[in-house]
Amino acid sequence: MAESSQQPVPSDQLPFAAPCRRLPVTASLGWLRSGFADFVAAPAISIIYGLAMMAISFLLAVASWYLGGAVLLFSLLSGLVFLAPVLALGLYSISCQIEAGQKPRLGYCLREGRRHLGNELIFSVIMLVVFLLWTKAGTGIHIFFPIDEQPTWTDFAIFYAVGSAIGAVFAAIVFSASAFALPMMLDRQADAITAVISSVHAVLNNKMALALWALIIVFGIGLCFASGFLLMPIVLPVLAYASWHGYRQTIDAGMWQENTKLSDQNPSTPVSE
Repeated sequence: MAESSQQPVPSDQLPFAAPCRRLPVTASLGWLRSGFADFVAAPAISIIYGLAMMAISFLLAVASWYLGGAVLLFSLLSGLVFLAPVLALGLYSISCQIEAGQKPRLGYCLREGRRHLGNELIFSVIMLVVFLLWTKAGTGIHIFFPIDEQPTWTDFAIFYAVGSAIGAVFAAIVFSASAFALPMMLDRQADAITAVISSVHAVLNNKMALALWALIIVFGIGLCFASGFLLMPIVLPVLAYASWHGYRQTIDAGMWQENTKLSDQNPSTPVSE
């Protein structure tokens, strides 16, 4: 596990973004191994979080299917944008507790979500703005939809190519902004904007390694959908824990003050061997 190589500095001397380390292309495979190890170390609490995510995903799918309408689906997804950071921060805190040698506690995870609520809301607003722009762009690509009575395969290819390109751009923006932002906010006294910029900076400087990580995430989420959400209680916690270890290896946040030590809040509950 890479440790921060710098000492905290006064807030008025902090840089715009945290420096990052150069990663080998296959770094994310090690993150996955560490994430799975965290899942094995705390299976009960991991599955509780995973079941909560599965229930939310299932309700979204059912509501959008039976109640219908783009407006309803947009409202549900907008709500999920605000809820997801709270759930994700709780999962990151589990890895954080394990790393500190503590037995993970659900109460601590919930307190962490509440303690970072301000930064979470700012992060959620950033994601919501991107989501709104993504939705607007998705609507706009319909100008490329073939309206001829007998459109050719080339007409459809252009439409889908434009849509895929626009979707890929927004997906890259969301991934870059969120790859390490929330773990940094949990670990250090960094505001949401600094954390997002630090995440983007790290992704841009490790394009190949983070591209592989993005593909792993897509594959994992695909497995969740293919299984009818049944694999979600395992896959999503493992991916979240892996993201924490990815942050610890990638971002050198030593110039930012650490958040409250776990040992000060949970002193008597070491991880059982």
